[in-house]
Amino acid sequence: MAYCLGITVGLAALAAQAEPPAADSEGFRPIFDGKTLEGWEGDPKFWRVEDGCLTGQTTKENPAPRNTFLIWRGGKPADFQLKIEFCMPNPGFANSGVQIRSWEGPGKWQVSGYQPDMDSGNQFTGICYGENFRGILANCGEKVVIGKDHRPKVAERFGNGAELAKFIKTRDWNEYDITARGNRITQKINGHLMCELLDEDTMARKDGIIALQIHAGPPMKVQFRNVRLKEFKQDNPMKADAKKKIVFLAGGRSHGYAQHEHHAGCLLLAKCLRENVPEVETVVYQGWPKDPHALDDAATVVIFCDGGEGHLVMNHLDEFDKLAKKGVGLACIHYAVEVPPGKAGDLLKSWIGGYFETFWSVNPFWVGHFDKFPDHPVARGVRPFTMNDEWYYHMRFQDAMKGVTPILTTVPPDETRGKGNDAHGANPHVFARKGLPEHVAWAYERPGGGRGFGFTGTHFHWSWGCDSFRTVVLNGIVWTAGLEVPAGGVPAKTPTFEELQQNLDKPQPKNFNADEVRKTLEGYRQK
Repeated sequence: MAYCLGITVGLAALAAQAEPPAADSEGFRPIFDGKTLEGWEGDPKFWRVEDGCLTGQTTKENPAPRNTFLIWRGGKPADFQLKIEFCMPNPGFANSGVQIRSWEGPGKWQVSGYQPDMDSGNQFTGICYGENFRGILANCGEKVVIGKDHRPKVAERFGNGAELAKFIKTRDWNEYDITARGNRITQKINGHLMCELLDEDTMARKDGIIALQIHAGPPMKVQFRNVRLKEFKQDNPMKADAKKKIVFLAGGRSHGYAQHEHHAGCLLLAKCLRENVPEVETVVYQGWPKDPHALDDAATVVIFCDGGEGHLVMNHLDEFDKLAKKGVGLACIHYAVEVPPGKAGDLLKSWIGGYFETFWSVNPFWVGHFDKFPDHPVARGVRPFTMNDEWYYHMRFQDAMKGVTPILTTVPPDETRGKGNDAHGANPHVFARKGLPEHVAWAYERPGGGRGFGFTGTHFHWSWGCDSFRTVVLNGIVWTAGLEVPAGGVPAKTPTFEELQQNLDKPQPKNFNADEVRKTLEGYRQK
């Protein structure tokens, strides 16, 4: 303990004189030498180095009267990525956290600010807490935006806290991966996203100290190791917030179990993009957002909802037209390609290049065979596939298909064209095209700037388990956001049966045949 007392004197001066350790190939440099407290300062009654780890401990005989912190004296990072391993080795309660962009006070060895939290029971591990700074800011499984009213608002629930806790190892080592860029703080544990915070409050912190906490309360012990920091240059202060914002608008409950799963589908697509396209941020709303400015900074909007008069855009036609004229993209999935003819139909056609027009288009269930694709970014990485779905076809496209590139095209079975004249079924127009190819997904370049994408499949939620099916939609979304689609398409791992069951609107029916669905999904993977 005498050694620890000694190094706290003049530590800032020593740190300033020392040469910083060299960075590794990924740009990370260690800020703990694994041997001493050099570069760190805290109350020596509670902090020491043990077994190569920064160790904080309280005992019955030596309790902490309040939360106490070990402070890194190497600087006040602004935009950075911090990787640190933590462990709470002893049975019983323990609570700790990693302070970032923080400040000292209100008392000695006390720190306030953003705190990626952790505790031995994993009730709070992974959340973003504001130590003396607005309380809980984001829970596990949440993407939160804090506006100038100081109030956190959940923009997206991408996961369940209890499910995410399964990725955390109790009384064992875990890696916290914390990234702060611009107003955004992202927290991962063992490679799994725990929460994300976009702090647009006037109280938001742009830089500050890094510190480690040991909590007041019962005796506890917490250890840290492999503490590595990578700082990002701020040549352009706006660059950190330059991600393309993709807004998903999900419709409400609709059809039967695992059909028209608007919210679950949007959450799944948002997760795929968030995990595989670092240039984007995603927000998922159920229904049209109440905030009138929610779409102002969107690069593209994805709508997955029921159509016709109940389409989400019907009460916002002029509002969205202004956004489209500014170049905001739009992707419509399944029933969302249908609005009533007239003003709504003309506008949707001008936004995405085509739409489902009643008594012109049809919506039968049939097996589509797709084996040829155009030389277009939305088709990158798409391999031949077969899918049984409710494929709408014979859209009301732009005249002469100007600006429209068909992405998925095939010849529907003759029986899908029917006879008679029905608003959504048979009509003379489709019957006259018997044996001809039809387009069920397309990309559109607007003449005035901006992009649109239409995709008529996804009546069945399980269809997302087909890689090529899913890749077409992910590519289309990224393309409408104005980003370059990777040469092999947007990479995203195949969702499991269990993952596809998450966030569904309705409970599983008693007669549900899970084995049959698993067999179907396995068939997709084999193809």
